[in-house]
Amino acid sequence: MRLRIRSSKPFKSASTRPIPLAWYNLLHERARLLVAVTGVAFAVLLMFLNLGFLGALLNTTTNFYDQFNGDIFLISPQSLEISSTKAFPRERLYQAAGIEGVERVMPLYTEYALWKNPETKISRALFVYAFNPSDPVFLMPELNTTEGRRALLQPNAAFIDRRSRPEFGPQTLGLETEADRRRITIAGQYDLGGGFAADGTLIMSDQNFLRYFYPRPLNQVNLGLVLLAPGADPQRVKAAIADRLPTDVEVYTKAEIVLKESQFWLQTTSIGFIFGLGVLVSFVVGTVIVYQILYTDIRDHLREYATLKAIGFGGGYLFKTVIQEAIILAVMGYIPGLILALGLYELATRATAGTLPMEMSLFRVVFVFTLTVAMCTLSGLISVRKAVLADPAEVFA
Repeated sequence: MRLRIRSSKPFKSASTRPIPLAWYNLLHERARLLVAVTGVAFAVLLMFLNLGFLGALLNTTTNFYDQFNGDIFLISPQSLEISSTKAFPRERLYQAAGIEGVERVMPLYTEYALWKNPETKISRALFVYAFNPSDPVFLMPELNTTEGRRALLQPNAAFIDRRSRPEFGPQTLGLETEADRRRITIAGQYDLGGGFAADGTLIMSDQNFLRYFYPRPLNQVNLGLVLLAPGADPQRVKAAIADRLPTDVEVYTKAEIVLKESQFWLQTTSIGFIFGLGVLVSFVVGTVIVYQILYTDIRDHLREYATLKAIGFGGGYLFKTVIQEAIILAVMGYIPGLILALGLYELATRATAGTLPMEMSLFRVVFVFTLTVAMCTLSGLISVRKAVLADPAEVFA
């Protein structure tokens, strides 16, 4: 008597490990696999570039706050960002100085000046910071030495940012040119960065600022810096200052004013929309590419999938196989995309002489990888329906 054993369980190899069908399917058409990996890598690269440019632009709009020697900042509520600040009475700083925990208050003045390139004689707008050289407003070492303070106190003297665009001309110490049709001498240099709204910056003393921008008075300041005593709680002191001062000023900690500046450029201007749209388009492009590859693979192997269903493999197994293919494509495309993005980040940073620093953060690496897996998985979910619903009787009819 012969015994027959029938089982509905999927077949496994002798080692009890499931057959890596997803991997074999991809390797079966290597040219198609190469196209798919290239498409995913291209989408990954586009996402990295859009996020990289967005991050670099936002960084340039706020990195100068890292060089401001303040824990709390006073600003007019009418100010949108630092290059368009509205002045408020300097008296507000004196009022804040009497609050417990405040060690020092310092006014900062800002304006635009037309700087004449001494070689081309072409004038360009340059952003100007001004302060009392006796106040430690900036953290740049060039401005905090005795020689630096003396140089700033000289009439018609200023320090120029080394990161200013080459269009402003040479930055040789002692060079004389014009700013707003008045003679000016380069007395020093520093590293700060102009931000998104300026191609270069200049720092001068408040007395020179008064000469160049007369009749602008010094009792109207653009930004107030508050330096706290050691151990003082910034949030507590901020609340105390806000309670004492009238509504013609707003009070922020350094982290809060950096966030305010970033939100302005990200939400109010078109920057966030443009680069966000770039990431979305990259995601859609990658999804379409992977969908076409997976759909073609399923169509070409529809008889094989139908055979698997006929011998006992359920729709869940086929579903898992296609999703595995999608994840494999995501990983294989992500790695070269990441490597190319790192190279282009470095190239862009060097090409802009550091004025557009593109840095790869761990968050961005994880975020783009998550988007890549989601992109490929979505393509798999769309394309797998044909395999799951395949009827063996119809396929072989």
